[in-house]
Amino acid sequence: MGYMCIKISFCVMCVLGLVIVGDVAYAQDSAEDYVNAHNAARAEVGSQSPRQTVIVPSLAWDDTVAAYAESYANQRKGDCQLIHSGGEYGENIAMSTGELSGTDAVKMWVDEKSNYDYDSNSCVGGECLHYTQVVWANSVRLGCAKVTCDNGGTFITCNYDPPGNFVGERPYKL
Repeated sequence: MGYMCIKISFCVMCVLGLVIVGDVAYAQDSAEDYVNAHNAARAEVGSQSPRQTVIVPSLAWDDTVAAYAESYANQRKGDCQLIHSGGEYGENIAMSTGELSGTDAVKMWVDEKSNYDYDSNSCVGGECLHYTQVVWANSVRLGCAKVTCDNGGTFITCNYDPPGNFVGERPYKL
């Protein structure tokens, strides 16, 4: 009987270990994680302006936008290609050949901030359009999704409503 209890206890511990590992794997991929990462960048816009206080409103999670993101992410599962959906929402996409968390994808987009020049409203020294979509003041709803691709890579999309990044327009006003 003692051996059976030890065997059952070990099995329970293994199952609990899998549950804990599963939670860690998704620890930075919740709706709240995506919203918090975006809103931290949006709040920083106002705190960095030497000219005046800039307020970029917080994004809120939207289940309709998230359903769109999930549908599109599932379409990319087979090839993990960085191809935009061409849909009605603003969009940032990211992929990796291995694991990539949602918050790391947002960080990648926000790291483009140093390439954005507000005065010329252009990217200088590299890509910045992912960043400008993250901080686009008129976008107020967010939905994101992540899939593990068939090749083991990761595809992440975040969609924004209303969309941003219109040519000739600034992401926010000073």
